[in-house]
Amino acid sequence: MDSSNFKWNPYADQPHNVASKSERFKAHFSYTGSYLRMLAANLQKLIPILIRYRASRKALYKKCVSIGDPFAVSVSLSKGKEDDTLKALTETGVSHTLVRIPSWEKNRLPEYEVFVDRLKNSGMDVVIALIQNRQDVLDKRKWIDFLNRVFSRFSDRSLFFEVGHAWNRTKWGLWDYREYLELAGPAFSTARSYGVNLLGPAVIDFEFHLYPPVLKAVHFDKITSLLYVDRVGAPEKTQFGWDLSKKIALLKAAVDKCSRKGKELWITEFNWPLKGTGKYSPASGKPNVSEEQQANFMVRYYILALATGMVKRIYWWQLAAPGYGLIDNREHQWRKRPSFSAFKTLAAQLKNSEFVRKENDADAEIFLFRKNKNMFAVCWTKTGCLSHSFADPILRVLDRDGKKVGFSGGSLVLTEKPVYVCFES
Repeated sequence: MDSSNFKWNPYADQPHNVASKSERFKAHFSYTGSYLRMLAANLQKLIPILIRYRASRKALYKKCVSIGDPFAVSVSLSKGKEDDTLKALTETGVSHTLVRIPSWEKNRLPEYEVFVDRLKNSGMDVVIALIQNRQDVLDKRKWIDFLNRVFSRFSDRSLFFEVGHAWNRTKWGLWDYREYLELAGPAFSTARSYGVNLLGPAVIDFEFHLYPPVLKAVHFDKITSLLYVDRVGAPEKTQFGWDLSKKIALLKAAVDKCSRKGKELWITEFNWPLKGTGKYSPASGKPNVSEEQQANFMVRYYILALATGMVKRIYWWQLAAPGYGLIDNREHQWRKRPSFSAFKTLAAQLKNSEFVRKENDADAEIFLFRKNKNMFAVCWTKTGCLSHSFADPILRVLDRDGKKVGFSGGSLVLTEKPVYVCFES
């Protein structure tokens, strides 16, 4: 792949595809030896991973889980709109955020410094994701120079740096896992001199076969995944028989069996792209959903993931973006989408709570939590609506966006839109 073909799509915040499917197939064929080595690494760990996965799957939603403060949202440097970003970010109530710094924007590092300082002064902790392109693989000196510049400027501003981004997609500049290791290796040797912590491997989507060979070679401080499920729609839907819960159980099994000691797992990116946003959507066709669906799916994703007890932090990508953000920032006056209120309510309700158990109900998804000795449930249906009777007296009901909902006795009509049912003490 010619590095000169790398072209950034500013509307969707990602690169354009740089080669046709046939060209990509031919190039991948030349990496057959690498794929065979990757297969060997997977076969070596396959049985231990499957044993751990089986045990984790059986225990899903049957153990109490301390939720803590896992809610996070990413932000981008937006010239002239930093005040709007800070105001909206503060309103969400979260204290964790992530900022991407592309290697080809190293001359803008002073701007990023000012932005990160403003985030920190607003009470945020900031993770910095280091974004690569093809030129970084072909000329390691440029990559190492980028690392030195970022670490020297931000080592006292950020606790964690994520190495690379979605590198298992060729449009991000890499063709196989060994090329990622060529970037991760210098990152570790450079990071040691600055005393910073590294996250990775930032694999995108359901491609867990990449973890065994990478985690064997690189010992990240925390393990990260860009675990999208937008291709199948709702997070409860399956892909090759795997829904979100099963994917997380398999990923955590791979992390536990392929990394030194037990490492925390963070999901550092996910979203659903939106219908009707045209060139601003990062995907075409089926993955695009309505704004209402996006808000519903986001809440359900967080509940399903956090209640496993296997994921410690989850970042929504991102706060403001026309094609997928919590806010549509195309106009001078930013418009908060339903997902903004849904995210704000979710974080407020679940932060520092404890997941207790999942009700055994074939028709409804009912997750019970405890917070300050008060019990509440987060409830929804996978499809359609149904009337559900609760055994405990209901004190109040909040909808997905934090508004009070009327109810009659101990019964409530549940829909695909999550609600918070608070019970009397």
